[in-house]
Amino acid sequence: MNTTTPRNWRKSSHSTGEHGECVEAGSSNGMVAVRDTAAREAGAIALPATAFAAVLTAARTGALNL
Repeated sequence: MNTTTPRNWRKSSHSTGEHGECVEAGSSNGMVAVRDTAAREAGAIALPATAFAAVLTAARTGALNL
C-alpha cells in the first residue's frame, strides 16, 4: 500500500473460525488492503477505496460471477 501499511485491520463479520476462512481489511491514505488471516505473511491486495466499495457493492447485489 504505497508507503503506509494499515494499522486498523478489521476481520470480516462473515469470517468464521471453523474452516479458517477469515479475511481482514484495513485502510490507509485512500487505499483499502485485504488479506487472508491464515496467511498474513503473504501480504495483502490493495485497492483504491472507491474500487473496494464497488467490489463490495457488486458482491452484495450478486453481480459477481464467482
